[in-house]
Amino acid sequence: MKGLFITLEGPEGAGKSTQIELLNKYFSEQGYEVVQTREPGGTEIGSRIRNILLDSNLDNLEPKTELLLYAASRAQHVNEVIKPALKEGKVIICDRFSDATLAYQGYGRRLDKDLILKLNQMATGGLEPDLTFLLDIEPEEGLLRTKNEVRDRIEREDLSFHQQVRDGYLKLAEKKSRFEVIDGSQSIENIFDNLIETLEERLELNEDSE
Repeated sequence: MKGLFITLEGPEGAGKSTQIELLNKYFSEQGYEVVQTREPGGTEIGSRIRNILLDSNLDNLEPKTELLLYAASRAQHVNEVIKPALKEGKVIICDRFSDATLAYQGYGRRLDKDLILKLNQMATGGLEPDLTFLLDIEPEEGLLRTKNEVRDRIEREDLSFHQQVRDGYLKLAEKKSRFEVIDGSQSIENIFDNLIETLEERLELNEDSE
């Protein structure tokens, strides 16, 4: 089979990490070879960049610097991990990808969206996910879920920022057919059931079209 590239997106506290672990198990049990990864990160270089981006002590990090660091991490990630795995027919499950940059830096930071699109194009070589799950949740509820954790630099932004990010995600989902919006306020079990139902419908459609 050809490789399959799935991304999970969503505001802080939406439960992406939990669902990614469950999806990994699901695909592995089906006999697929799975690559579980994340952004920023996914490579040694990307992980070092991630440490800078999420460091809560770096309050003076310029939004444009932040944007370029995300792009740099993505370029390394795509060429070192994602593209080779797709060529080998593996299933890639990624925690955030290029849509996150549009949501966080485009809508949240209000940076030039056309510039972000160009940077994403350069970093990915035009690669887009086959399917993107948006776990949607009200920012207040999502941040409440993280209240007992040590919050990173992005999580510490004010509520209005996180609301703008959520609004951005929903606007992206309206424009791109590869998006599936899932109610992230449901139980873990219900969210996973929704993911699998959608996934199986999508894969069946893809098989019928080949």
